[in-house]
Amino acid sequence: MNTKQTGQAGEEQAALFLQQKGYQIVARNFRIPQGELDLVATTHKTLVFVEVKTRSYEAFGGPLAAVTPAKQKRLLLAALEYIKMKSPKFDSIRFDVVCVLPNGIEHIENAFTPSRTNL
Repeated sequence: MNTKQTGQAGEEQAALFLQQKGYQIVARNFRIPQGELDLVATTHKTLVFVEVKTRSYEAFGGPLAAVTPAKQKRLLLAALEYIKMKSPKFDSIRFDVVCVLPNGIEHIENAFTPSRTNL
């Protein structure tokens, strides 16, 4: 499998994993010029923006290490545009990371919190 196929397979695994936990997937691969949201989901009244990291190894800090401050900024910009375009109903938002690894899936809720320094 090439990198794109691996990523797509990981996103599918992550979506199924979240659905099994009771999340509703409302969007996949929402793109704007500044960035992309892999998955957008809802749980209760929370809108969850999910970054999926798929790796065949855990070296170099694993998938979570790839969610750098620059990546967080791109995710935040994409999330703001998603909210602006779609006007979803929610009480709160959250940024999660789902790590798809050979030995399983790890779901990190509130992986980062947006702040003024992210912009």
